[in-house]
Amino acid sequence: MSIEKASAAVVNFAPEKGSVEIRDIALPIIGEDDVLLEVANVGVCGSDLHQWTADHSWQVNYPVVLGHEFGGHIVSLGSRVQGWKEGDRVVSETAAVINPNSPLSRSGQYNLDPDRKGFGYGVNGAMTRFVSVPARCLHRVPENLPFEQACLTEPCCVAFNAVVENSRVKPGDRVVVIGPGTIGILCAAMAKLCGGDVAVVGLEPDRNRLEIARSYGCEAIIGDATEWARRRDGLGADIVIDAAGASITLKTALQLVRPNGHITKVGWGPQPLGFSLDPLVQKNVTLQGSFSHNWPIWERVIALLASGTLDVRPIIGGVWPISQWHEAFEKMHKGEVVKSVLKPL
Repeated sequence: MSIEKASAAVVNFAPEKGSVEIRDIALPIIGEDDVLLEVANVGVCGSDLHQWTADHSWQVNYPVVLGHEFGGHIVSLGSRVQGWKEGDRVVSETAAVINPNSPLSRSGQYNLDPDRKGFGYGVNGAMTRFVSVPARCLHRVPENLPFEQACLTEPCCVAFNAVVENSRVKPGDRVVVIGPGTIGILCAAMAKLCGGDVAVVGLEPDRNRLEIARSYGCEAIIGDATEWARRRDGLGADIVIDAAGASITLKTALQLVRPNGHITKVGWGPQPLGFSLDPLVQKNVTLQGSFSHNWPIWERVIALLASGTLDVRPIIGGVWPISQWHEAFEKMHKGEVVKSVLKPL
């Protein structure tokens, strides 16, 4: 296979709003422990949109190629890479740079390593044809799992970590998910797999996305979810998962959760809170953050996707070529689709 020396890429080039454009970038140079991956599909994440609209709260290494939800085929390998070969079908984790000697990395929690840098903000991501990936980030993709679905392993892992690891949803739990974006709907789907009784809450513009949540067997609620949360015994939801991209929704979560209940915050919101946390104390509520994922979560999620136990097809609103990135971003930003997927070729 011939490999071009340059490829078109979706580049976030400055911190100002709208600073994203197509640029030609050079073929990545891989290190001894890396592989060169030809990208088959890459998902558009809410964080890509936040960098495009310049309302993110994390440091970005400009200019940077966007995209961290991706899969494809290995086309070349570094000299020290073992266990992989050209042509292997893989997806990649997001922790492109970690400190392998940090206590967190040594304990398998490299997703929380302070030195971690991810694809799409810390190093070049996958909204292009070729990307350099550390071999430690790779996971095999079964032949029966199309890349259009496999590239969404990453947001599914975010949901698994939030729901299974950090919320510990049990059969019969009443779970409210705030925010019907990709992560919110996947959290709801994961909570249903755990046996939860699940409602997803959004606003009037979210009506179409809430219908997709309904297809996963969830209650879809526009506006106030208080009545649903208190329907069982008048006390509130066992668990509230805040997957909205705003800080103020934590106030709603505190209103909906029952005494001695649990709130998991997985959605980013850079705004100051501006309200009292006294209900957290008065209700004896556990407030849990949830960030990223690690190796065993990826292996579990790929198994769920490959078996069909977790089906991401309902959230995929379309596949666009890289050249039409703007339309794909707009569709997600306006809430017309839950998830846009790009295809470099």
